[in-house]
Amino acid sequence: MSTLSDNTYQSPLSRRNASPQMQLIWSDRTKFTTWRKLWLALAESEMELGLPVTQEQVDEIRAHLDDVNYEAAAAYEKKLRHDVMAHVHALGDVAPKARAIIHLGATSQYVVCNTELLQVRDALRLVAGKLAVIIDRLAKFAEKHKNTPTLGFTHFQPAQPTTVGKRATLWAQDFALALDEVEHRLEMLRFRGAKGTTGTQASFLELFGGDTAESHAKVEELDRRVTQKMGWDPDMRFAVTGQTYPRILDGMIAATLATAACAAQKFATDLRLLANRKEMEEPFEADQIGSSAMAYKRNPMRSERICGLSRFVIGMTQTPFVTAAEQWMERTLDDSSCRRLTLPEPFLALDGALDIVVNVVSGMVVYEKTVAANLNAELPFMATENLMMAAVKAGHDRQEIHEVIRTHSQAAALRVKAEGASNDLLQRLESEPCFAGVNLHAELDGAKFVGRSPRQVEEFIAQVADPIRGRYRAVLGYEAALKV
Repeated sequence: MSTLSDNTYQSPLSRRNASPQMQLIWSDRTKFTTWRKLWLALAESEMELGLPVTQEQVDEIRAHLDDVNYEAAAAYEKKLRHDVMAHVHALGDVAPKARAIIHLGATSQYVVCNTELLQVRDALRLVAGKLAVIIDRLAKFAEKHKNTPTLGFTHFQPAQPTTVGKRATLWAQDFALALDEVEHRLEMLRFRGAKGTTGTQASFLELFGGDTAESHAKVEELDRRVTQKMGWDPDMRFAVTGQTYPRILDGMIAATLATAACAAQKFATDLRLLANRKEMEEPFEADQIGSSAMAYKRNPMRSERICGLSRFVIGMTQTPFVTAAEQWMERTLDDSSCRRLTLPEPFLALDGALDIVVNVVSGMVVYEKTVAANLNAELPFMATENLMMAAVKAGHDRQEIHEVIRTHSQAAALRVKAEGASNDLLQRLESEPCFAGVNLHAELDGAKFVGRSPRQVEEFIAQVADPIRGRYRAVLGYEAALKV
């Protein structure tokens, strides 16, 4: 007989990828207990401002913040076809004295929007912490390998050498830019507050006595108190809303997450390319299987999963903006069903990707001899200008030397590409009279070609990584536990 777990679809975002912390933020438990906290904040604020709400009613709501009866709520929703009212009734069943004042003056989006904003805030904070951990680990890696010369690439063709550590700072800088975006989004995030059915606060104005200066002041104070009771700076509220908070914010949040996903995918793609060159690898466990058929393989499956999840996050930017663009007037309900997917799922996917990045950057392997061999195979071509200058210093004609190097370089390159043979440029040049007395091998020290790479690593750590470490010191010990 089938069990529920194997005949019901389960999202891989929760089953395989997202961390328990991120899942808790977007869980039904967090959602519906936050609804009750918002009803408590509203009732308590209304009581404090003189509406007919009693302390006994407020205390009764407070006593039932966490004991949500999901079966009762589901039964009410099946009957009422309204999720918020279903939970109003479920709360009223266990808080009967407060039943009459639960949700007083509010619209559904009072609990829905404000809860989502709280979830977004907490989820962004979790993302920020994981980005900081990644930057810290990459900075440590960069410091360790700041002096390790490696072949640079432009167009994925051999180019001027850099160092393994300097390349790592490029990855870290992408993550730092993504962290800037997350921190900016957090800084600019606003609470909806108590704005009423279409955002006019008409119901609250009526409750407080109508269109008088005192009533207007109390409605504004109600909005402020609710915001503050929910742990939000009351000065960081939307000045105006329709029925919902501005849906364009969802697109901006998705774009922020996509920035972090872009950094993750770029890093993982580079690591996959370097694994092909046998220069670097992600961690590979003793019992891990790379391929079901090719037992020798060490596929970069973690980096591939980073890329796949990141691609999903990047692709999720379109729908929230389309949804925002197609909201009619004060609000239309066609946002609801898609937002149940487009709001939490990019967070869950990015969270899973970042955990894998944390795992990978904490255990990356560098094969320094292969790095050196690959560099040395190309270095004679790149060192030709240095070789020419050394011969000139020895008293030879620059133009003559240029022609000698050009001729032999092309012949050596043809040998490498057409015959699959090694690069014999140095041997060719050593046979030329114009290079007599020139120590060609001394001119091929890779460290001479990396420019300021080691110093740039030090400057990046001091200017970028260390301030981030200072802000996120409390989370830098985080270790990601991969599910599979």
